[in-house]
Amino acid sequence: MLIWSSKSRVIAATIAICLFSVIFLLPLVIILMSSFSQQWNGILPSGFTFIHFVNAFRGPAWDAILSSLVIGFSASLFALICGLCAALALRRHSPKIQKYLGIAFYLPSAIPSVSIGLGILVAFSQGYLQMNGTFWIIFSAHFVLISAFTFSNVSTGLARISPDIENVAFSLGASPWYRLCHVTLPLLMPWMISALALSLSLSLGELGATMMLYPPGWATLPVSIFSLTDRGNIADGSALTVILVGMTLLLMIQLERIAKRLSSR
Repeated sequence: MLIWSSKSRVIAATIAICLFSVIFLLPLVIILMSSFSQQWNGILPSGFTFIHFVNAFRGPAWDAILSSLVIGFSASLFALICGLCAALALRRHSPKIQKYLGIAFYLPSAIPSVSIGLGILVAFSQGYLQMNGTFWIIFSAHFVLISAFTFSNVSTGLARISPDIENVAFSLGASPWYRLCHVTLPLLMPWMISALALSLSLSLGELGATMMLYPPGWATLPVSIFSLTDRGNIADGSALTVILVGMTLLLMIQLERIAKRLSSR
């Protein structure tokens, strides 16, 4: 501890609690109150209602929830497969090659999502690769944005698996495919689940590139929230925000439980 005296610890804890409450907790409380507000003209809402959550589970809002889940899971699973294949392939090369190719995989995370959206829009809006106006163009954007994080998690897991375990399986006559399916992947599964959880949370909250690319019928929750608040419908936008936060937290908790259960075996 850098703070030794009890008085200084109390002061530091008080400052930390105040900063957490003002910067993080207060906005969430305001959003939650707004999602239940019937009318808000003063300091506090003048009435409470559940109509905003009812509206969230029908019509375009419900379509946005389904779109976010479909795009999030499909892009996250595909990114997990590609990240796993890339990490396994790089593992067999020299450290120097791993370093430079690893940097290439991390490049999408260093580029703003708006730039990625513009690049995909220009690249796939004409010619034989035209995907504009389809599900695949927004799928491509989400895949590019989350693939680096998936590759990072899987590579970290592979680095923690001792090569001696695979060498023992090899000495016992196990084929490369058998070693992969029955030795490497079971040991790597907790990191794969964690990578899926991280990529899914990033995909569910992505807005920048999605705003530039989403086709009709594929508006995600962040896009719908932005559109509602931009039109002044703060209450319905707040209700969708609460649903997005709750849905993301629920999925992350469940996936992390699965990862912990697998790592404890």
